[in-house]
Amino acid sequence: MSLRLASFNVENLMNRFDFSGYRNELWQDRSLALYDIKDEAEYREVERARAIAQTDDTRQLSALAIADTEADVLCLQEVDNIEALKAFEYGYLFKMVGHGYRYKYMTPGNDSRGIDVAVMLRPETRHGEPIEFVSMTSHAHVTFEDFGLYDDGLGELGIEPYARIFRRDCLELDLAIGGRPFTVYTVHFKSMGSPRNGLSGRDASMPVRMAEARAVRRIIEERFGVEKAPEARWAICGDFNDYQERIIITGDRHSGYGFTPAREAVSSLDVLTGDGFAVNVAERRPEMDRWTLYHTRGPEERHLCQLDYILLSRALAEENGAAVPDIIRAGQPYRTLFPPEQAVERYPRIGWDRPKSSDHCPIAITLDLI
Repeated sequence: MSLRLASFNVENLMNRFDFSGYRNELWQDRSLALYDIKDEAEYREVERARAIAQTDDTRQLSALAIADTEADVLCLQEVDNIEALKAFEYGYLFKMVGHGYRYKYMTPGNDSRGIDVAVMLRPETRHGEPIEFVSMTSHAHVTFEDFGLYDDGLGELGIEPYARIFRRDCLELDLAIGGRPFTVYTVHFKSMGSPRNGLSGRDASMPVRMAEARAVRRIIEERFGVEKAPEARWAICGDFNDYQERIIITGDRHSGYGFTPAREAVSSLDVLTGDGFAVNVAERRPEMDRWTLYHTRGPEERHLCQLDYILLSRALAEENGAAVPDIIRAGQPYRTLFPPEQAVERYPRIGWDRPKSSDHCPIAITLDLI
């Protein structure tokens, strides 16, 4: 019996307009900066028009990427609320996959913009095994103090011990797949942000992601027991906003591009994978072909990296030793630089930067549940 599991940062699946760019130009869409907008009322009018004009293409492409995962259980990040998810599933996904993801689960998290994690389920696997919802647990309320994870690094960021650990949530879903227990944890860790205080955005925000990773591990160990946790049947899915390796890009389109892999000395992923507690199954792909995101701040800073993960428990990874995840990149914009021989045929209407399915690529894997 097999299960198809996927994770996708769908990038700002919203059902409301964001007018914050009127008072903070850093949040303003670059197209609006081209116009002389007289006042806030006019800004709101133009922003509504801009958002609506871009949304339809974007969500068609998001739905195409999800359809290509062929997932039975789909973990999502950056979802506004359950109503936005329902509207997207009915208006876009349904046209591509039919009566697929009837069941949708999410709870409010801690993100200041209101974007949360969510899980969608088919009523049964593609092979006809029932997918039963057993229970859902949110861990958004857990504080650094609760788990004893407060340290000086967090204090230097101005974070208090009573603050909540997860920037969004660690959403725990217990399922039964053909009667077999399976638990999925969906996460979206702290973003890296911009460089500050002489540190890269990644290094400056690392203490928060380290705490989040330690908290996820503790949740799993408390649930199954420290000794038995690696032998249980679970997966952690989501956008970790961190990487253990990346592909540094040099050159230009005239002289040609260079792609050089580099390993990071420290990553929050190490907390979960360093001792084999969990397994990053994307490492079963070639070193140059694990990336799920193209990052650039201009020609001087460009790399490909894996931010999106499916981490399997040690036992589940061993039971599926030959399973290799798929990474769906056909929704990437044309500005994304692909290493040699990796380029794919993009979906119709993909643009240089937008529209696109998301800035992230979905990752999916087929698992045998023994």
